[in-house]
Amino acid sequence: MIELPEGLAPELVPLSWLVGVWEGTGVVEYPVGDEDEPRKYEFGQRVSFSHDGLPYLNYSSTTWLLDDEHTPLAAEMGYWRIDRPNEPGDRGPAMLMGDGPAPFSTVESVETLRNTTDGFDVEAAIIHPTGVNELYVGRVKKGRIDLATDAVMRSPNAKDYSAATRLYGLVEGKLFWAWDIAALGQQLTSHASGQLAKVD
Repeated sequence: MIELPEGLAPELVPLSWLVGVWEGTGVVEYPVGDEDEPRKYEFGQRVSFSHDGLPYLNYSSTTWLLDDEHTPLAAEMGYWRIDRPNEPGDRGPAMLMGDGPAPFSTVESVETLRNTTDGFDVEAAIIHPTGVNELYVGRVKKGRIDLATDAVMRSPNAKDYSAATRLYGLVEGKLFWAWDIAALGQQLTSHASGQLAKVD
């Protein structure tokens, strides 16, 4: 049974099972250029999903190689939320307050946001320190999230990266994930996966 975190915005109930700190390991296996074998290595990972009472989750991930030095590998940060039309009571843009009461402030009203597959549409904005910003859209249904993006913004000096999909699933209390990417001249191809356990 999933317990709802105290102070969680009702709009985040479909994503509530993500809230917490997760740690575990994974593997990268991805072809690069004309190399005969894909690059492959194992890594450790720490993921955090937190909230501050507003209708989005704060997300961060750090990874490191499983070598003697635990060499830092990659990091990313972002925000996850239910994808829905904006309402006058929503905050923004920037630091503007909404006009009127906040929408979807009860679990019952959030139920009206269910999509035709009996899940909820979801959006995740993820930024990488390597000059890549991604906007994912997808669906959450029970303990599974499917995300996809071709909305990738790169700085002029960022490496080639044009699309991605991500899958997250809660299985027997563990968070499993898989990430496919189109990068460095490759079509959308399996890139990395991991298995995490909740530590906080």
